[in-house]
Amino acid sequence: MTTLYGIPNCDTIKKAKKWLEANKLEYQFHDYRKDGLDENWLIKTESVLGWETMLNKRGTTYRQLSDEQKNTINKESALALMLKFPAMIKRPILIHSDSYHIGFNAESYSQVFA
Repeated sequence: MTTLYGIPNCDTIKKAKKWLEANKLEYQFHDYRKDGLDENWLIKTESVLGWETMLNKRGTTYRQLSDEQKNTINKESALALMLKFPAMIKRPILIHSDSYHIGFNAESYSQVFA
């Protein structure tokens, strides 16, 4: 089972979906906003990828945090923010055969599905 996690209007998600479809790979798309975000999933995913890797510092939501919030962010506060604002999670997260991958790169995806 392959699941792609993210938000549908994200350009990187669109590229990942296009690549998966072009390579005739079946996947399920989990939309954080429509399907929700489970705290247990977030904790499990963080244990594999790490909160610093998962935190999208380039997004609008992160940039709107106060300087104090940015300077004191830690695992606990980052997870709380990601749970409240799923757009703060880097996209996409791909889970394939119990293997976790973050971001999209065609060459990396080719290796994942080799």
